[in-house]
Amino acid sequence: MIKEEIYKYDSVYRGDFTVSAYRFNKGDKACCIVGSMRGNEIQQMYICSKLIKALGELERQCRISYGHEITVVPCINPFSMNIEKRFWSTDGRDINRSFPGNASGEPVQRVAAELLSKISGFQYGIHFTSFYMPGDFIPHVRMLETGRENTSLANLFGLPYVVVRKPRPFEETTLNYNWQLNNTSAFSIYTNETEHIDEESAGIAVASVLRFLSRMGIIKYQCHGGYIATTLDEEGLMPVYCTKGGIYRGLKRPGDEAEHGEVIAHILHPYENTVIEEVKAPCSGIVFFAHNAPLASENSVVYKLIRRLKN
Repeated sequence: MIKEEIYKYDSVYRGDFTVSAYRFNKGDKACCIVGSMRGNEIQQMYICSKLIKALGELERQCRISYGHEITVVPCINPFSMNIEKRFWSTDGRDINRSFPGNASGEPVQRVAAELLSKISGFQYGIHFTSFYMPGDFIPHVRMLETGRENTSLANLFGLPYVVVRKPRPFEETTLNYNWQLNNTSAFSIYTNETEHIDEESAGIAVASVLRFLSRMGIIKYQCHGGYIATTLDEEGLMPVYCTKGGIYRGLKRPGDEAEHGEVIAHILHPYENTVIEEVKAPCSGIVFFAHNAPLASENSVVYKLIRRLKN
């Protein structure tokens, strides 16, 4: 294992901004794994740390296939993480909305440009990321439709679901999209939690990556089969809205079943602690996404359901 700095710039007010990468083995660029780009993505960084430990052990046992290089970049935004701020510490910009970047632009654009230049050329790219809304998911692989996506490869992670999404204009500035334009087969993996560590879903994520690397012949690792994934079009997921804002009390978690008309959440009056809305399931299905913040805004999405097919 080789630890190296792939980006650094001097800071006037505090320590230097440094992005570190961990490289395993030498040879063709087989797979690059990227963790947190936002300051609150603790779970994503933690998953990468567990992968670094696992890959280091595999390398010591000579179980990374000859001529295959694996690189892990656990954290892209240590400044924001240090001050517990989700986006860039000075101007609130999002690195994962700044690709392909600009070497002469704003700080986040420079970071994005340098990162993309250092992690281009890999055959496979895996990004552990978080959703723009606060909440938890069933662990799944997400791909953007660029014409270069490959759901068959995504199935090899052995996670329960593969979600395909038509990119909106703002998603053309994400790492996943630009990786694909640079001929890297890119996958985004979502798990439970962002700001807190969830050991169970972290273990599922690590196992899924090792399973994928094994099935692609990059590592020699005996893995369990995992799931036969179901491919979903994100537009087919049923959003569930709350019509009032207040304190949120969810009654379902990702993976739970919900019946049509069942109460799946309560919205409480913030001053009086009375139920001002019972959020009901608009269809029968499985909870794919569940809001997990203590407050919910009026007309916001609090669940996404996988609709159950009628017999």
